[in-house]
Amino acid sequence: MPLVGANQPQLIRSSQKDEYYQHCLRNNTNEAFQTLAGSKRWLHWRKEIQLLSDLAYYGLTTFSGYQTLGEEYVSIIQVDPTLRRVPSRVRRGALVLLHSLFPYLLDKLLVCLENELEAGEESLGGGGRRAAVTSPWSPGAWMRGWVRRAVGLLTEPQRRACVPAVLVLQQGLSILHRVHVALFYISGAFYHLGKRTAGVSYLRVRGVTGDDGAVRSSYRLLGVVSLLQLALTLALQLNNLRQRQRARQEWRQHRNLTSRSQSVEETDSPRTSRCNLCLEERRHSTSTPCGHLFCWECITEWCNTKGSVSCNSSWISIWREREKDSEDETSTHLGPAH
Repeated sequence: MPLVGANQPQLIRSSQKDEYYQHCLRNNTNEAFQTLAGSKRWLHWRKEIQLLSDLAYYGLTTFSGYQTLGEEYVSIIQVDPTLRRVPSRVRRGALVLLHSLFPYLLDKLLVCLENELEAGEESLGGGGRRAAVTSPWSPGAWMRGWVRRAVGLLTEPQRRACVPAVLVLQQGLSILHRVHVALFYISGAFYHLGKRTAGVSYLRVRGVTGDDGAVRSSYRLLGVVSLLQLALTLALQLNNLRQRQRARQEWRQHRNLTSRSQSVEETDSPRTSRCNLCLEERRHSTSTPCGHLFCWECITEWCNTKGSVSCNSSWISIWREREKDSEDETSTHLGPAH
């Protein structure tokens, strides 16, 4: 009986079964670590514990030459690109590292790089302080030190240019995963990027079911729809990015024009920016019915204490009344002279 490649439902069910047992192994490992070392250390080492659990699971199954629990559940076996032999130990080891270790290292690298780039001037002034506070035995300390040294060699313009580059790289990785899943729906060959990179595919042990062609056709349609949805999402994101850039440019132009007009007004009439009630620079300038400008705080305070603010010809009476109130308050606080 000729061997046939595994279809999409078998690979998905196998992956789901493996994720279930990996989740159980992680929970047991986390409980054991918390009991022995405490919750505080577990918070620092939870990602490393998850990595060790995954490496132990795939080390005892894939790297040792056995089927995983998910592969055994759907009766599929791993084969190399020739589709005739079981993958060698080197290929299986590369598969385990690409599937478990490489995503962990990439995530750590991107997070450290983003933190160092966003630190900016703080990383220049306080880099030694943070390095001294960080424990050499903390997870990822060697990577943070390496990234900090690499970022320290960059100039300030280069750092500013690298910040959006890191964000684009993160978005690109998520898009790559979505494209990979869509291609899997269409071709049905590789469900994980690590297996595609290592060239490890699957053959089914049992015979072909009668509805295999219909299943593959439906998944191909699902893959095409996924690609169309991804293309539409990218188009919307690009449109939003252009609108944000346009709005940012318009805001910069408006801010430059406003600052220039304010500077011209200050040079032309330096005394007009002062409030005649508090004798300080006007804050939130507000006009009275007579046309004079005062601080909004001064106007509201006057309205709360004296009623409405209105004058026919000038603001001198308001200013004199304000000065009189201030003198009365000062005399009240000081008391009668001895």
